[in-house]
Amino acid sequence: MFTLTQLTCFVAVAEELHFTRAAERLNMTQPPLSRQIQILEGELGVTLLDRTNRTVRMTPAGRAFLAEARRILRQAEHAALAVRQVSTGEAGAIAVGFTAASAYSALGELLQSARAALPEVEIVLQELVTRDQLEALSEGSLDLGLIRPSAVGADLMARTAVREGLVAALPTGHPLAADTGPMELSDLDGQDFLMYSPVEARYFHELLLTTFRSADVRPVFTQYLSQVHSILALVNTGWGVALVPEAAAKMQHSGVVYRPLHLPGQSRPVELDYVWRKTNDNPALLALLHHL
Repeated sequence: MFTLTQLTCFVAVAEELHFTRAAERLNMTQPPLSRQIQILEGELGVTLLDRTNRTVRMTPAGRAFLAEARRILRQAEHAALAVRQVSTGEAGAIAVGFTAASAYSALGELLQSARAALPEVEIVLQELVTRDQLEALSEGSLDLGLIRPSAVGADLMARTAVREGLVAALPTGHPLAADTGPMELSDLDGQDFLMYSPVEARYFHELLLTTFRSADVRPVFTQYLSQVHSILALVNTGWGVALVPEAAAKMQHSGVVYRPLHLPGQSRPVELDYVWRKTNDNPALLALLHHL
């Protein structure tokens, strides 16, 4: 089979129609250049160039093969460039996990950074709760997770992505929805409350339990759910009130009113982390972490 060197020699001669000029262009002498063309013609079983002492002309087969030779050389150059870009993190793919709520906060920053700094890198998104992201990160099927603070294993690294406050989500007909000012935690005492699941949404469950206990506030937990958008859907139906991250207020529901919440000493208690496996050697991931 012919080689890239033979194709390069043929293209140079075909474009110059002169062996001496083609040899000078390739920084080689004429005899080895002629030899490469002869070997190429032998491999193909056709004559590509008609040579005389004074002229070089392409045969019909040579003219047809020139386009293919150029295409093959372009593909080879593209493949080499792609490999170099992958090795430096300028190309490739990153599998990113995110929670529903993070889509309204840190995920936007991550995607903007990737698009601006690494336009050739493909971001593959997977919506997963924190527990499932941790499993996928440890297994290696996920490169980067956007998760709530959790007890990560020794094989994982974590970095804070964003901190934000809590807001109250209220049905439009609720008495507390009439005011637009900051609410106090005590306003939620005795209210029907949509609570986070202690298993699937452990971070929010423990955060709210601690917050309520410290303020001696006792809402009535009517349902336990794992996803913020599910909680807001039930608030929209008038099923109860809820506390959600500030970013979740971007989820517009006609039947939901958002009010800021006054939390003395902890204005931004909600944290979201970037998490990745220590041994992950994906160059694109390392490049993204640098830009983040």
